Amino acid sequence: MKIDLHQPILDKNDRIASENRDLFKEKRVFVLDLLASPGSGKTSTILATIEALRDEFNIAVIEGDIASNVDAERISAQGIAAVQINTGGACHLESDMIRRAVNALDLDSLDLIIVENVGNLVCPTDFDLGEGAKVMILSVPEGDDKPLKYPGVFQVAEAIILNKVDTMSVFNFNEQAFRDAVEQLNPKAPIFPIAATKGQGVDAWADWLRAKIRAMQEA
Repeated sequence: MKIDLHQPILDKNDRIASENRDLFKEKRVFVLDLLASPGSGKTSTILATIEALRDEFNIAVIEGDIASNVDAERISAQGIAAVQINTGGACHLESDMIRRAVNALDLDSLDLIIVENVGNLVCPTDFDLGEGAKVMILSVPEGDDKPLKYPGVFQVAEAIILNKVDTMSVFNFNEQAFRDAVEQLNPKAPIFPIAATKGQGVDAWADWLRAKIRAMQEA
């Protein structure tokens, strides 16, 4: 006899995700789920995004990590509300974790919640959090062949951030090969080349996110 535990877990997750999505729609809060490998620059991208949008929108961050609260402290130091989720070993966030985290936030005063998912290119793709969009960050040092090795995360992403573009020559990153691979997997996803720590290219990415937030508020 075979017992399938995967589907019941996803069914429960999807039910709570739907409830989350209804809540976010009611409160007119756009929720962004950031997916990436460890070291890709998720937190630096979040900080650059906050800097670009904080004068227009009220922002909070939910940090997902296996352990520690280092990233949440970096966000809080910028005067931004941050909730830390420690998964204790789990390789992804789930919708019930998000539901508990938002209980610590004043949704009525927020326009944008950025979720920094656990650093992983596989598990988070299967779990709907109730977010408005999943966005994937790839850093140049990871290599231009990542779409071939991890197609799932590129397929679920509504947009792709290519971070650390100032290191392309150092790592011999073939940007055209990367773009061609993404085009085959997800032709509708825009690619935003940035260097988050230097602010390079952040304006175009911020414009895309700004439009998403405005659409949520005007719906």
